[in-house]
Amino acid sequence: MGRSRRTIPEELLLLALDPATGTTAQPQSLDLGLAGAQLVELALAGRIAPDGDRIAVVMPRPTGDPTLDSALELLRRRGSPVRAVHWIGGPRLGLRQIYLAHLERCGMVHAVSGQMCGVLPTTRYQATETAISRDIRSRLDSAIRTGVPPDPRTAALAALAHAVGLGKHLYPGNEGRSSRSRLRDLIRHDPMGGLVAHAVMDVQNGVAAQPRRSAAPAGPPGPGGARQPARATADPGGVPLQPRRGSMARAVAH
Repeated sequence: MGRSRRTIPEELLLLALDPATGTTAQPQSLDLGLAGAQLVELALAGRIAPDGDRIAVVMPRPTGDPTLDSALELLRRRGSPVRAVHWIGGPRLGLRQIYLAHLERCGMVHAVSGQMCGVLPTTRYQATETAISRDIRSRLDSAIRTGVPPDPRTAALAALAHAVGLGKHLYPGNEGRSSRSRLRDLIRHDPMGGLVAHAVMDVQNGVAAQPRRSAAPAGPPGPGGARQPARATADPGGVPLQPRRGSMARAVAH
């Protein structure tokens, strides 16, 4: 994979990086978003493909990007398609630091050491290639402003930015409300980005949703032979199943 184009995980992280403070917005959800962004990038590279609400490896050949190839190998080892919500919610936290270190090695950001309260060591990151950060933001702004369907990469980036809650960071306050709404609407332009964004939001909401194609079985017969509503169950991992919390428009607060 050539380095003339940034990957979607890299772009998502650069979008989240605050140029004034050197910190990342939405740090708790950003790791989930980066795991999802890896899936989208692998799909665009032709290595994986959606299979319902699952992810299947269709070409295990490495991409040449070590971080993406590590994710691809983990998917390959599963041996069968894995649900996106389980993959994103799996033990792959720490991606934010991995990608920050990667961007530093590439010269995209510069690490600045400091202390919190004069005691605790801290590290902040300043973007050094500001033209690239401006270009990423410009693509989103153009898609929001013009209403023209964006290219798949930009659509997926918009979907992930919405899913991790970057809308309020990129378009703050009441004046940014309409832009946040249009950012959310861009999710429909990329099926893979939409699948992954839904999975990111489900993990944040604590939802381990059943495959959408499956109907919940009815409960046992009650008095008079009437079927009772099905009781809550759990997935094979023991996580209680909950209904999706409203439409995607309500899943992430503006």
